[in-house]
Amino acid sequence: MAWTWRFEDADGAELSSPAPSAQPAHQNQSDAESWLGEQWRQLADAGVVQVRLFDGPTEVYGPMPLSEG
Repeated sequence: MAWTWRFEDADGAELSSPAPSAQPAHQNQSDAESWLGEQWRQLADAGVVQVRLFDGPTEVYGPMPLSEG
């Protein structure tokens, strides 16, 4: 399965921008989490408030806020 992030606003609605296609499909959870660790500030600047991690269609965890602290 591919590991992907769902980008959400504060109400939990999925955001169409940044487009989900802006992220790669990850081979495993570690790669997905590393990618988010490198990208979270840019995503937050683009309006993403929280994220959810999926392994294929299965939600692994979330919502996780994209904020410092």
